[in-house]
Amino acid sequence: MKDIELPRRVIVGDGIIQRIEDIVTELKLEGNPLVLSGSNTKNIAGKRVSKNLNSELYIIKDSSWSEVEKILTKIKQDDIAYILGVGGGSIIDVGKVSAYKSGIPFISVPTAASHDGIASPQASLKGGEVTSVRVHSPLCVVVDTEVIREAPYRLNASGCADVISNYTAVLDWKLANRERGEYYGEYSATLAMMSAEIIMHNAERIRENINILVEALISSGVAIGIAGSSRPCSGSEHQFSHALDRICPRPALHGEQCGIGCIMMAYLHKAEWKKVRDSLKKIGAPTTARELGIEDRYVIEALTNAHKIRDRYTILRDGLSDKQAIKLAKVTGVI
Repeated sequence: MKDIELPRRVIVGDGIIQRIEDIVTELKLEGNPLVLSGSNTKNIAGKRVSKNLNSELYIIKDSSWSEVEKILTKIKQDDIAYILGVGGGSIIDVGKVSAYKSGIPFISVPTAASHDGIASPQASLKGGEVTSVRVHSPLCVVVDTEVIREAPYRLNASGCADVISNYTAVLDWKLANRERGEYYGEYSATLAMMSAEIIMHNAERIRENINILVEALISSGVAIGIAGSSRPCSGSEHQFSHALDRICPRPALHGEQCGIGCIMMAYLHKAEWKKVRDSLKKIGAPTTARELGIEDRYVIEALTNAHKIRDRYTILRDGLSDKQAIKLAKVTGVI
């Protein structure tokens, strides 16, 4: 049996946040809403959304299970009928999990195009370690392209890198199918790979046409929904990123780390790793440990431990030795 999760509606356009009340009415949502936002994103869009809906604005402190528990208590106490997550990846992930656990609809309102979680039925929570959670897709995704364009470019460049990392995620999925007989979904894999290729092909146009990135992120989220897992968009490059999150005192952005992981994993796959690297450079995303702001030793440690992250078969197989990891990072110019 396949369980495909997709958003009912995706609305993209300049100033679309001002139509949030009409959108909620069109979705036939009634009762008390709760708007979730962050300390920064509340001033960008959170306050506007809560004012338009005459709802309470709840400021999320972190993307932990304890924060989810607080929101679940609030949902029950205040008889909340639906949730809107207005912010970045952490806000949206906490919102998706909270809505899923309480059985109410969720509307995704991203303030930056930083990763594919804006439309996917997956969420990542932190609490010592990163936990990937299967949830429902947002009922609706509302992307105000005026807000996205005004976001720090680094966030949008990170989103580009996250989409590009689909490239090695799909190669890993094919490998698992070939060597382990794991289920491989041709359609969702093709959709994920197409999103990566479009971003790489249009690397120099992203700054002037943010819609390319927004559509690629939504397509990636849809690919995850069709696959029934994060396989088409999360492989060895994501394992590398999560390993960095565990060991680094100050990790970089998720998409940035995945982009650099994609360079190295593409090399292991004997794929077009230089194309990945050059695309990231054109976009303005990091391609070296120094640009990530992470010491070389953490990159090596992450490479040797990444295969232990999740029970997922990838090009890392049983893991890399220190010697192999150093060679890989050096030959690709990461260190």
